[in-house]
Amino acid sequence: MTIAVGDKIPAATLSKVTPNGPEGVSTAEFFAGRKVALFSVPGAFTPTCSAKHLPGFVERADDLKRKGIDEIACTAVNDAFVMGAWAKAGGADAVTMLADGNAEFATALGLTMDGTKFGMGTRGQRFSMVVNDGTVEALYVEAGGEFRVSSAEYMLDHM
Repeated sequence: MTIAVGDKIPAATLSKVTPNGPEGVSTAEFFAGRKVALFSVPGAFTPTCSAKHLPGFVERADDLKRKGIDEIACTAVNDAFVMGAWAKAGGADAVTMLADGNAEFATALGLTMDGTKFGMGTRGQRFSMVVNDGTVEALYVEAGGEFRVSSAEYMLDHM
């Protein structure tokens, strides 16, 4: 079943790169007590993700924070090292990169896609959501191959 507005974020462990290596991040702890703008991309360093999706959230970070967002996070079915390198390459200091290396979080959300014809295996769909204290407040899922409703601009326009 696909997650919907009003649902709680499922329990999962993501990871992020730190100076000491990968660190586990519990979704229960990460989303507790604050408002998070979360977006998902099919893969770090892929064309639309690198040229539009990540840069949009980086460029609009201050606008999102003025609208009450406490943290901006990106997730992808990549490992923590790749996500860390992508953040560095994209100047994404304002975005917390959360690796979903085995697609467990994307699967728990019901938001996976089959990228095998591109050599990518199971990936997370392109989406964005606003999560308020662990509950999905807004959810924007893209149709296959599109980039419209999951952008930072779209999210801001609907807040």
